Amino acid sequence: MSPDQGERFDILLQHRNLVVERIVSSAHITPQTWVQPQDEWVLLLSGQARMQVDGQTVDLVVGDSLFLPAGLPHSVLRTAEGTTWLAVHLHPTADTPGPSGDALAGQADA
Repeated sequence: MSPDQGERFDILLQHRNLVVERIVSSAHITPQTWVQPQDEWVLLLSGQARMQVDGQTVDLVVGDSLFLPAGLPHSVLRTAEGTTWLAVHLHPTADTPGPSGDALAGQADA
């Protein structure tokens, strides 16, 4: 089930410098720019999304994936209700975020 607003982040696996999470998006999101210290690969499992990646608009549909290298500015501009993502984060060190759900640490320019 999607949240009423924004996105819900569920950590599925955390091992050393690897974090795998499921993200479920509401159709009611406020875009914010992320510049993360870790590499991230996302796969759209359901729904659709429009992102801004390093100044370019990218439309994603089910089955599309996107690699977001560390330091690359990106934001989710729009999603369909219940859009579900699989996100894989590869942190530069074994210092990974705790189970509090802070796997997307490094938010900037909100």
